[in-house]
Amino acid sequence: MKVERNGREEAEMNKKELNFILQAGEGLKIEFKERFDPKTLAVAGVAFANSSGGRIFLGIDDKRTVKGINITNKIKSQIQDIAGNCDPKIKILLREFKRILIVEVEEGEDKPYRCSQGFYLREGANSQKLSRDEIVKFVVKSGKAKFGEQINRRFKFPADFDKKKFLDFLKKSNISKVISPKEILINLSLAGFLKRTFKLNNAGVLLFAVEPEKFFRNNLITCVLYKGKERLNIIDRKDFKNDLLTNYEDSLNFLKQHLMLRYVIKGTGPRSEVLELPEESLRESLLNAIVHRDYFEEKFGIFVEIFDNRLEITNAGRLLFDKKKLGKISFSRNPLLFDVFYRLRLIEKVGSGINRIKDLVKKRKLRVKFEVDDFFRIVFFRPPISKKKNGTVNGTVNGTVNERLSNLIGYLKKSKKITTQNYIKLSGVSLRTARRDLALFRKQKIIEFVGVPKKGYYIYTEKNRAAKSS
Repeated sequence: MKVERNGREEAEMNKKELNFILQAGEGLKIEFKERFDPKTLAVAGVAFANSSGGRIFLGIDDKRTVKGINITNKIKSQIQDIAGNCDPKIKILLREFKRILIVEVEEGEDKPYRCSQGFYLREGANSQKLSRDEIVKFVVKSGKAKFGEQINRRFKFPADFDKKKFLDFLKKSNISKVISPKEILINLSLAGFLKRTFKLNNAGVLLFAVEPEKFFRNNLITCVLYKGKERLNIIDRKDFKNDLLTNYEDSLNFLKQHLMLRYVIKGTGPRSEVLELPEESLRESLLNAIVHRDYFEEKFGIFVEIFDNRLEITNAGRLLFDKKKLGKISFSRNPLLFDVFYRLRLIEKVGSGINRIKDLVKKRKLRVKFEVDDFFRIVFFRPPISKKKNGTVNGTVNGTVNERLSNLIGYLKKSKKITTQNYIKLSGVSLRTARRDLALFRKQKIIEFVGVPKKGYYIYTEKNRAAKSS
């Protein structure tokens, strides 16, 4: 018998849906198991029940190959017994498609749930084991309805939907468009129906809205470059208000633009440019802020602040566990966002980000600290400027943008003009960094370009010269 779901026949939809699920792979609400194993099935079941629910596909291996299983009444009965033996009982629904048995697990209403192996929680594509106290604290502290899963009533599809962003996401996550965009969004738990009207939930809006700011004014990452060690003199500031992935990329570029570079030469090989702080640790920190921030907080976004001696990345939202567990466990305040960035391969294993930051910083003999209150802040301490000529760092270690600007102004006051090649010699930077610096100073109207490309030069603007003399 064929029944309709969302206006389509279930048998037809399941065939296409299965192809999509195989391509998308495991995630927050999907798990594959090649064969029936009572212990691992129980673990996955309570993990889904303690989280947002999900589906377990029996007969598909880790490589997304359909192996199929022999579906019998005995296996079905055993699965029902497993669900009934969890404490409390978890609610499941069994469905079949060809030789695949699908166990649909409902989100529990009486959390936390446990099986004989213990308490588990779903994080990304993993089931994370927790102590009873840890999971109780999580359930209590995350008592608010999950922000990302709430259907956004003001969102209008397709008027507010940015198809280009959506297709870009599919490409980056290696998901083919084997079913309709609506079906893909529903399968990724990023959309649903409200009174039979298709709408994105809040997580979907943050990712794929044409203008996310229209729905969430607090959806921004504020990046600031200060002169000195205090929040006084601002050299550059940007407020990024686009979708979450674009905000992440723009913020990372801001850091690359304003942190100093150094030249590293290993052996007799060519020199390479390395950021003063490990780039991977900056990526991890930005992703941590985006995925774990409290989006219910409307007065405080994410701040990325560069001072002469440190970099601070701050987001609103207390830790959902004891600070002593930092780096050992991970509770995602926004599991749907975690799942999306995991699918984009920007996030690795659960709970590993903090440890990677620590390890990367330690290898460079730098310092980092984590501050926790009504916010979560990562503080990187910038290395002092060095003029070391030998060792692992060979050649010039660049000064900060502030110092390069100061040297540039001093040069222009004497020589009146400067070319790109002159600036490279003056600052000891690469061509790429020189172009980046000069573009920034030009945008800030500190300098202006005179002449034609390749033969022109830069001068100190009259506006800034007057400002300096007053």
